[in-house]
Amino acid sequence: MSEYKNRAIVLKKRPEGEIQEGDLVMEERSVRAPEDGEVVAKVLWLSLDPYMRPRMNDAKGYMDPIGIDEVIVGESVAQIVESRSDKLKVGDLVTCYSGWQEYVTFPADAPMVYRIQKKEGVPLQAYLGVAGMPGRTGYCGLMYVGKPQPGETVVVSAASGPVGTVVGQTAKTEGCRVVGVAGGPEKCRFVVEELGFDACVDYKAGNLEADLKAACPDGIDIYFENVGGAVTRAVAPLLNTGARVPICGYVSAYNAKDMTEVETPFHVLKALDPVPEHRFFLVTEWQDRHQEITDILTSRVASGQLKYRETVADGLENAVEAFKGMLKGKNFGKQLVRVSE
Repeated sequence: MSEYKNRAIVLKKRPEGEIQEGDLVMEERSVRAPEDGEVVAKVLWLSLDPYMRPRMNDAKGYMDPIGIDEVIVGESVAQIVESRSDKLKVGDLVTCYSGWQEYVTFPADAPMVYRIQKKEGVPLQAYLGVAGMPGRTGYCGLMYVGKPQPGETVVVSAASGPVGTVVGQTAKTEGCRVVGVAGGPEKCRFVVEELGFDACVDYKAGNLEADLKAACPDGIDIYFENVGGAVTRAVAPLLNTGARVPICGYVSAYNAKDMTEVETPFHVLKALDPVPEHRFFLVTEWQDRHQEITDILTSRVASGQLKYRETVADGLENAVEAFKGMLKGKNFGKQLVRVSE
């Protein structure tokens, strides 16, 4: 199908530690003609998320590794440009797992393909951020694993990112006291002044344990884990009896050369007495509530109740550098790539 000139970023070799030149390479890839029941979609926006980094390793985790020469995995907002299905028509907007490329062919009834029900006041790219998979992750992890009660203290790491943003603001609507952990004074200011958290601790300031203790005089009832490492160690002694710890991820370890030697949140939490209630979760556990939770989040975005930040890289050719920066916390809010207009 020569009418579509498709560029894709593929895994050429598995990164050892940080991503190096030649690990991820842009190539021209053909676009397969759609068969009956299939569509071709043009990618408009690409989401960059921390979970993509462990999938570049040759290790079986909670998702299969990306194969060598395969397109890097990722969710996008895309527009249908060709259809041989009555489920999706040309012009429809969808979220789908296209990977890092400009065009993709897939069955219209493939799992994890959702037609976007556009809502006024909700930009398209928000369906990849606070109103998308990261937002649903934050909402479900807090509400169904954390089970917040009014008056409890909730701490969330990576507080200015799309998951943390939703966790904190949702916890506020549930009547909790919310403390964020973020990197740098600008992010901390945003978390308190714009997002309405009660406090935010700057983990880069060098006084993490003391600052966190001062921000949580009554201890911590829910810790929403995004980061791991030093933040988990600072949180652990402050956890109250009956505390809950939803574990979304631990990005501080994702560039490690040997994940088997990494101290994970599980090591830290299991060493406590008593051991707090904690578990790793995936947003797909609540896949049957996808539309319901998306509606809650889009309504809050449209009304201005749910605030957020985003960082946009322009063009697929800039995706790799943006991804490397995101793993080091250089982005502010959700990291996106604008692939085409």
